[in-house]
Amino acid sequence: MAVSILVLCTGNTCRSQMAEAILKTLAPDWEVYSAGTEPGERVHPKAVAVMREWHIDVGENKPKDVKEFLDRPFDYVITVCDEANETCPVFTGRVKQRLHIGFEDPAQATGTDAEVMEVFRRVRNGILVAFFGFYRDVSAGR
Repeated sequence: MAVSILVLCTGNTCRSQMAEAILKTLAPDWEVYSAGTEPGERVHPKAVAVMREWHIDVGENKPKDVKEFLDRPFDYVITVCDEANETCPVFTGRVKQRLHIGFEDPAQATGTDAEVMEVFRRVRNGILVAFFGFYRDVSAGR
């Protein structure tokens, strides 16, 4: 079943990039994109590192502006941060369902390098759990 999804965050440097990559791994036949309401310059190096731990490479990905997608139809637009949820733009393309599956921003983590990496891992793992549930539900037609 072909499903089209846009995962939306503020910077498109951490959470939305990880969610996009995880969904593409779970459902290679789905059309999955990510974007930001205020895209950063590059994918966060620690997001790249924690995804590489799972042999998923997001190092070549580039943050994209949500404006590129406003006129495209999507089955789902999923916000993964509260700010993007609050500032989600109006899409002129058809969006069947808009969901919010929020996660803390690992880029805001402080502490030692090991402590910050642990926050990135915790967020990555939470994204996997939440998006696997989403994948399972959509695949089952729920």
